[in-house]
Amino acid sequence: MSIILKTPQQVEKMRVAGRLAADVLEMLTPLVQPGVTTEELNQKAHDYMTQVQGTVPATLGYHGFTKSICTSINQVVCHGIPSDKKLKKGDIINIDVTVIKDGFHGDTSMMFEVGKVAPFASRLCRIAHECLWKGIQQVKPSATLYDVALAIEQHAHANDCSVVKEYCGHGIGADFHEEPQVLHYSSQEQKQVVLKPGMTFTIEPMINLGRPEVKLLGDGWTVVTKDRTLSAQWEHTLLVTETGYEVFTLRTGEKPLL
Repeated sequence: MSIILKTPQQVEKMRVAGRLAADVLEMLTPLVQPGVTTEELNQKAHDYMTQVQGTVPATLGYHGFTKSICTSINQVVCHGIPSDKKLKKGDIINIDVTVIKDGFHGDTSMMFEVGKVAPFASRLCRIAHECLWKGIQQVKPSATLYDVALAIEQHAHANDCSVVKEYCGHGIGADFHEEPQVLHYSSQEQKQVVLKPGMTFTIEPMINLGRPEVKLLGDGWTVVTKDRTLSAQWEHTLLVTETGYEVFTLRTGEKPLL
């Protein structure tokens, strides 16, 4: 499968979808409090997407996934399934939202700190956020995905964190997952993917406090750190422009972090 360069008309649809995905996270932000269940957050997101935005929750029914968002708490790396589990003070949680609007996808996630969290947990969330922006800032025509991955990996390692290797970012557009795969650790094969205007993809580094190894739980979706240490992830969908990049999933008032 080859990388699909988007037309200006397709870019505009992705711009709209990205903004709507960001809006879901903004809507959920004040609701992420101790005592709320992740299923309640899922239902709020589902209702907002389907009844207010007129978007389709991309994860609902995707390869059998049964919820409209992913909620990954503490040692859960990604693909956490909303449930009747209540959030408690000190938790960190990633909420991952993907919407479909007019046939195109917007995909984004962010970390939330529930009440007052331990300093090491808050630091991990910050380092993961910085890793995302370190990667984004490498994006420009003629750069490679290796440049993106190396920037992320170096920042994580410099801060005594590790990078998950089994899961990565991806091309996105009319399909949820397109080429290329966007690794967050340095791999020589990434040097072969040269960035060109019109490419659209996600960057979504999963950064662990402990070791990088992960395991898949018996539900077939939930991925946790093998050593049960904390994990944090942030994600944006972006476009390679003629001069650099455009982030489609910026939240209101959000500026480049670095």
